[in-house]
Amino acid sequence: MGKEQKSFIKILLADDQQLFSENLKLMLETLAEDIRISGIAANGREAIDMAENQQPDIILMDVSMPEMDGVEATKIIHQKQPTIKIVILTTFPDDTYVQEALQYGAYGYILKNIRSEDLIASIRAISCGAVLFSPAILEKLLCMNTAKQDSVQENNAYQEIVKRLGNREKEILKLVAKGFSNKKIADTLFISEPTVRNYISSIYAKVGTKDRLEVMSIARKGTSEYE
Repeated sequence: MGKEQKSFIKILLADDQQLFSENLKLMLETLAEDIRISGIAANGREAIDMAENQQPDIILMDVSMPEMDGVEATKIIHQKQPTIKIVILTTFPDDTYVQEALQYGAYGYILKNIRSEDLIASIRAISCGAVLFSPAILEKLLCMNTAKQDSVQENNAYQEIVKRLGNREKEILKLVAKGFSNKKIADTLFISEPTVRNYISSIYAKVGTKDRLEVMSIARKGTSEYE
């Protein structure tokens, strides 16, 4: 019995729209045999309490909620329980919320208009360590970072940084640019995840930032000539 329980992906829903949450719970548990909803929180404070009591694998967190919004709740939950994977699930791709949620440890940011089968696939991928974004959101994030770094001189500087990287670092940087998680990079290159983390730490030091989204944007420019 205990072994069977471990096969479930335990999800906490945090959304103040009760009808949406109940329908989402019904959909997920009906279409996905490996997903179970542990509870529904109506605001950020409830999400914090229920996360501590229920220890879910993943939290699907709305942004705009009463008492405490999803971004602040994400920050607090991630500080207390960093192993819980938090995914922002909301209606609008707001740049400010995206940036803040990522800084506070969110694993992804998905729009509510996602198809049910795609949401289920995303949950399974996140459970395995992926970092996911709706295509529209990822494009906005990368464009936003690119807008901050759009001069020819900066582009040339990024290419010079990439040239100084080792061959393995360049391989990893290309995969980071594609949005791969550390685990997926490790699987793709047949190396261990700690090795990937060491390489990425080295890349961060050479690029001069620890912001993964900024590195993704830089990588897209700096590695273009190696494609």
